[in-house]
Amino acid sequence: MTTILLRGGTVVGETSSSRGDVLIKDGRLSEVGDSLAVPKGATVIDAEGCWVGPGFVDLHAHLREPGREEAETIDSGARAAAVGGYSAIVAMPNTEPALDNAALVAYVLARGATTPIDVAVAGAITQGRLGSHLAPLAEMAALGVRLFTDDGIGVQDPAVMRRALSYAKPLDVRLAQHCEDEQLAAGGTMNEGPWSSRLGLVGRPALAEELMVLRDIELVRLTGCPLHFLHLSTARSVALVLAAKREGLPVTCEVAPHHLSLDESVLATFDPLFKVHPPLRSAEDVDALRASLVAGEIDAVATDHAPHAPELKDLPFDEAPPGMLGLEHAASLTFSALGAETANEQRFFSVLSRAPARIAQLRASDVRPAHGAHGGSMTPGEDANIVVFDPTVRWTVSREALQSRATNTPYDGRELRGRVRALVAKGQVVVSEGQLT
Repeated sequence: MTTILLRGGTVVGETSSSRGDVLIKDGRLSEVGDSLAVPKGATVIDAEGCWVGPGFVDLHAHLREPGREEAETIDSGARAAAVGGYSAIVAMPNTEPALDNAALVAYVLARGATTPIDVAVAGAITQGRLGSHLAPLAEMAALGVRLFTDDGIGVQDPAVMRRALSYAKPLDVRLAQHCEDEQLAAGGTMNEGPWSSRLGLVGRPALAEELMVLRDIELVRLTGCPLHFLHLSTARSVALVLAAKREGLPVTCEVAPHHLSLDESVLATFDPLFKVHPPLRSAEDVDALRASLVAGEIDAVATDHAPHAPELKDLPFDEAPPGMLGLEHAASLTFSALGAETANEQRFFSVLSRAPARIAQLRASDVRPAHGAHGGSMTPGEDANIVVFDPTVRWTVSREALQSRATNTPYDGRELRGRVRALVAKGQVVVSEGQLT
């Protein structure tokens, strides 16, 4: 079996960090200490000046397979995730057909098992993601599905959502909601406000998100079932979730890197690369989300990686589909949102690894029929899913260099700070010096 030594990095535990080496043997973290001896035949990775912690876990990746393989496949998406430092990703169910039954879930799990990282699956809440009849949640849960969502469109009918929460609770699974009231948001292509008026575009009001957040918090209060809020984009949405958590309600939330780094003003060019749902919000919202991230009020950063074929993103702004790539630069954007020079490494690994692994039930204490353990504390005995992140390097995004099949990144040509140097996943070196092995 492979023996790997990560030499001279800052090993980031859950509450403290220390400089040292990490020894990996037979797929597990074997020893953490200073100046460890190099075993014969070991692969040595220089981690000097880097943060060494649990591999990132993405709660929100669109892999498009089955149905839209021209944009992404499970394999290409997993490769992009690995370069971004992810040892596990959760594949969203809005494929064609939707992942709303055990057979399709089994297909994605089987395809994911052939990739260098763990690919978990989020099942659909309703059949066909049509919002009317519940999908067979128990059958999918029996295959290891622990997260269910109709992502792309929220469950609009509150009675259906109440029934889903009530049904999900005894299964020990978590529902996740895309919060947008489609009647309020209908026809909108960007955030409603002064910029949409100036550009002559129909807006999607912040209230469309916030009303559904408020509605579903009350449904959680009624049913007691855990609920995760996907890609929240407004300050008020996060404040509502934070207030619910203070009451002891079992709710969590994520933000996407683009909602931490871009605001609605970039749409002045009418470039469809910046079109996303929920839309890019005001500069004030971006500042508030970043402050909440730094303060530890946001549980996770999730990419909402949404690849599209080039010809679709070349359509006029009103007609182009929403979504942008995220897996390969999410860690850098999160690092910057945390303040770069003052970024706390525990908070960094909390929002990118430990909390997402807990929400997806991918930690060692969870039931994991199909996957290894992620989001660990960097102690001996844990599964070897470990990332080496260099917080000092500066690099420029190039769409031509992406591992994803798609190229719809709004960050092309932008210089970012901090990058993954190496990734060990499933006990093997998957990324070295920033490149796939």
